[in-house]
Amino acid sequence: MKQLDSKTDHYRNLAHKLGYRSRSAFKLIELNKKYKIIKRNFFVLDLGCAPGGWMQVSKKLVGIKGKIVGIDVSNMNEITGTYFIKTDIHLKINTEILINHFGRKIDSVICDIAPKVIGIRALDHVRQIDLINKCVKIMDSVLTKNGNALFKVFDGEHAQKFKHDLKPKFLRFKVTKPKSSRKSSSETYCIGLGYLYD
Repeated sequence: MKQLDSKTDHYRNLAHKLGYRSRSAFKLIELNKKYKIIKRNFFVLDLGCAPGGWMQVSKKLVGIKGKIVGIDVSNMNEITGTYFIKTDIHLKINTEILINHFGRKIDSVICDIAPKVIGIRALDHVRQIDLINKCVKIMDSVLTKNGNALFKVFDGEHAQKFKHDLKPKFLRFKVTKPKSSRKSSSETYCIGLGYLYD
């Protein structure tokens, strides 16, 4: 059995104590505190949302006038005050339906999506890049001008191109790794602030 490091134990225990569905909730809390990706009254789309930790955090951040929609291929128990769509990112998602549900374009798109890892880092990386490229296409259809985005990216040979292609879409762009990530993890997070297109 793989032994968890002390950081993993700490955030997993803290998530359980505070009622978050995943330890990744603390990544969003940390990144949002620094970069203000999600603000009060924002409309937020969470791509790859299950089990719902980021939706829980987002709901607290946007308040009662904000809206949260999550999409995932996996089943997820309801989170009060949010809306969940069970579908596969690989399928063509009708973004007009998304915009109609929100009533307008979206202020922030967040994406912590990952394939079911098989332990071969290069292959896991390629599959994850394929997923987030599809998520960027959704973002381009629904994100409002001056909106924000957050994408998890597995390091690997295609990561640099993904970052290179995403960066020009935003006024400000940052790549970082939150303290709450495992040291052994290959994940980094791309933050785009101020989407430049209508």
